[in-house]
Amino acid sequence: MAELIVNIPEELKRKMEDFKIDWSALTRDLLKKKVDELSELKFIVSKSKLTEEDALELGRKVNKSLAKKFRDSAMG
Repeated sequence: MAELIVNIPEELKRKMEDFKIDWSALTRDLLKKKVDELSELKFIVSKSKLTEEDALELGRKVNKSLAKKFRDSAMG
């Protein structure tokens, strides 16, 4: 099995010591979950016909639409 060294602040280490958790196992699980998510995203993106410019424009439109929705709901 490969080894990964992670540097964390001392304050975080002290807080972690308050819990009886297998931090190595938890970290492995979290890393696996993130790699699985990124792999799925990479697969989806590889099938996309959108250019990077198209994706950015779509993102801007979604952001603008969401902002309007939240402004409208805040006003009443």
